[in-house]
Amino acid sequence: MKHILRLHVNGEELEVLTEIHKTLLEVLREDLGLTGTKRGCDLGTCGACTVLIEGKPHLSCLTVAADAQGKEILTIEGLSRNGDLHPLQKAFIEKGAIQCGFCTPGMILTAKAFLDQHPHPSEEETKKAISGNLCRCTGYVKIVEAILTAAENG
Repeated sequence: MKHILRLHVNGEELEVLTEIHKTLLEVLREDLGLTGTKRGCDLGTCGACTVLIEGKPHLSCLTVAADAQGKEILTIEGLSRNGDLHPLQKAFIEKGAIQCGFCTPGMILTAKAFLDQHPHPSEEETKKAISGNLCRCTGYVKIVEAILTAAENG
């Protein structure tokens, strides 16, 4: 049986007719076509599905979509404004931190929430902040450099 979910995604109020048991990841990708949020492990261990709910990182593969009703949800698609990339997106490109790109949306959103709370982090704080996001392509050096560059450039 389907129900109407009222979600606030990337600044828009949306109504979605979907199964009540679906995860936020499934609703974002399958019902709303927001495929920037990646399906990785489906176990909450890789961070690829990270979105921000009320400004905090959440694993959308473990979040029931109905539980996100009435809360502000931000996906990677909503990060840029008026066609301008967010400073984190720019820094990831500039520093070559994108490799295959699969982990990038979740990594960037995790970094955004972190920088919103810690605008001038150390390298160690940055490493700890992204420790729940796995990247299989790099040793995280360029990712950490990108986050620190974004912090410097505000």
